[in-house]
Amino acid sequence: MILQENQTPGILFFGGTELKLEQKAELTEQQAGFAHLISGQQELGEKEECLEKRRDSLVVRLRTGSHAAAAELVEIYYERIYLFFRRLGHSRQESYDLTQESFLAAWQHIGRLRDAKCLDGWMYRIAGNVSKMYWRRHKGRGISSVEGIDVPDKSEAGFDKAEHYEQLGLLKIAVTQLPRKQRQVIVLHYMQQLSIAEAAEATGVREGTFKSRLNRALEALRRRLPESREAEQL
Repeated sequence: MILQENQTPGILFFGGTELKLEQKAELTEQQAGFAHLISGQQELGEKEECLEKRRDSLVVRLRTGSHAAAAELVEIYYERIYLFFRRLGHSRQESYDLTQESFLAAWQHIGRLRDAKCLDGWMYRIAGNVSKMYWRRHKGRGISSVEGIDVPDKSEAGFDKAEHYEQLGLLKIAVTQLPRKQRQVIVLHYMQQLSIAEAAEATGVREGTFKSRLNRALEALRRRLPESREAEQL
């Protein structure tokens, strides 16, 4: 079976299955606000539980060339992979293109996935490699604003909305200034909600290495936040 992009913009074909990805990208952008991230945590947990039950079957069906399984893979992972690219600092168009490239790569190399339980980390590893190759090809290109940093419940005592969102803006600036590897670990663990084990699998390193990289990234953020605040005041 051939997986290919159709000549019509925004449409990808998995065999005979037509997937209108441009519409999915636009919907993902609309749902990526902070309120969605807060209220959607329970929904995300339910999706994860459902995915855990059908992961083994999905991988088996993908290996047989199932059109329905390929479409199911996109349905499950499209939003997460697209937002992963956005949070790494890619523009909307870049994220849209790189998400399609990631699914094409996943389809072409599905035979390399040995353990179905590693599907999450495997998909993020593919996307991470696609992002890395993009930055190599486009050295010097600027990073877009990082989207999707979660915020605490507004019912918390003493929550000052205006002050908090000011701090959130500074944090987003600081994240974009991090080196690629440090930015990636922050995104995977804190924005994509991956556990340390899952995020380590996604980056292709041991858990200890990931923790060290994460600690360095957090320390770099602490150092950069005052600089970001001064930049905002200029």
